[in-house]
Amino acid sequence: MIHPKTELKFINNEVGYGVVATEFIPAGTITWVLDKLDREFSPLDFQKMEPIYQNILDTYTFRNSSGNFVLCWDNGRYVNHSFDSNCLTTAYDFEIAIRDIRPGEQLTDDYGYLNIPHPFRGINEGTRRKVVYPNDLLKYYKIWDKKLLKVFDKIPSLEQPLISLISKEMWDEIVAVSEGKKEMESILRNYYDPETNGHHQ
Repeated sequence: MIHPKTELKFINNEVGYGVVATEFIPAGTITWVLDKLDREFSPLDFQKMEPIYQNILDTYTFRNSSGNFVLCWDNGRYVNHSFDSNCLTTAYDFEIAIRDIRPGEQLTDDYGYLNIPHPFRGINEGTRRKVVYPNDLLKYYKIWDKKLLKVFDKIPSLEQPLISLISKEMWDEIVAVSEGKKEMESILRNYYDPETNGHHQ
């Protein structure tokens, strides 16, 4: 489920629609949580589908560490890619804002951690990276972990509209990590390796 203080908006002809903040969202806010209405499709489910459905799943899903396609039921599926994204996924099935997001600003993800099946050329943002590759998680997880660690300890002290979707065990773990009692799980845990049909060891 996407953060409630967001809306779907037409951005431009190049990217189409995107998700923008309707209010200020401070760094450390949980911006998306995997919920019970999000649907998972196995690679076999995908292969059995007609091309029209495969195209939809290709466009709107990400792959989890099991290689399953996850389709968000709400506007979460419209979050656009940026090589300098303001949101980052975690190893805990939720995403957080890694910097303050202003009203009217798009929420963006780096598709590099979404286990995309094929390379994808992003819009030129003047960054060194121009193309998203299926194995970007292996290359950049240390950089992404550092960005997460900078704001992770803010999670418990902020207003979290999506907190009701986080289990008590998960919340206890978030608090333990933010207090330095536990190490944060690396984002690398999300990596799906098509060669071994599972995640990276």
